[in-house]
Amino acid sequence: MADRPWHRSLIKSGVRLFLGGSRAHVQDWFPGLSIVRSQNVSEVLYRGVKVASLAGMDRLRERCGDAVYIVGSGPSIRDCDLSGLEFHSAILLNGAIGLSGDRIAEPLAIAVEDERFVWRHLDMLREKVAPGSLCLFSVAVLRALCEIDKSWLADKTIILIDDIRKPYGARRRSVDDLKKLQYVRLDAEGSAGFSLSPDRGVFLGGSVAVSALQFALYCAQQQVGFLGIDISNAGEPRFYETAGDTAFSGIARAEGRIIEHLVLARQIAAERGVAFVNYSRVSALLKYDFGYDDRFALKPQA
Repeated sequence: MADRPWHRSLIKSGVRLFLGGSRAHVQDWFPGLSIVRSQNVSEVLYRGVKVASLAGMDRLRERCGDAVYIVGSGPSIRDCDLSGLEFHSAILLNGAIGLSGDRIAEPLAIAVEDERFVWRHLDMLREKVAPGSLCLFSVAVLRALCEIDKSWLADKTIILIDDIRKPYGARRRSVDDLKKLQYVRLDAEGSAGFSLSPDRGVFLGGSVAVSALQFALYCAQQQVGFLGIDISNAGEPRFYETAGDTAFSGIARAEGRIIEHLVLARQIAAERGVAFVNYSRVSALLKYDFGYDDRFALKPQA
């Protein structure tokens, strides 16, 4: 399936025109998606009918061990030996979902934040995401999935990626609003943030890796690793793409935004005694003193 369909672009423009910038994100769930959250019941409704239950963060934490790996779809994945990844340790982002059941036997979770991935790669999701899988999905992704095939969600375990700046069902929050939240950390400029309670929302920062990191650090006891988080080579085909069939990536343009969130997260991780380890030898993270560990590098054939 192609990129976001034309009717979604019309809805996006129309919602902004009629509701203004502070509520433009209503387009993420309009029309038809509702999210009901309470102490007893949390569920996703589409056109008034329940399509999925929402799980809490503990479902993720109880499943993982001391280390959590955030696995992106950068070209460097081609040069990695992933056989050494611990069971239930990897959060697979977007196209890295294609590794599930293959180079990564069973991941900890998958994460998709941009609905365009759903429109392009629904077949991958259907093939690779098994019943019972933990799925970190944004509001827009849930609505897109419901538009296409709402029954697909029924046997998945869904954890919501809710944009803390533009939360479901509420107006956009200002920096002053964010400063009042006890579970939020902001950098000095207020441009980058980190949520200590991902259940109540996370900061979106130019890549789903930023969102996934807030979940990972909530769970990890000793280490968060980064594989395929390259950024530096965003113009090249992702590891699962070919030169003639490559989707546009805005990740290089968002490098500054991504990095400022990761640098803040690294500071918070250090306070908790959790190490960040980069396993991509070409990652833009190298420029920001994240270092490089060759643990997963393919070894030369003897």
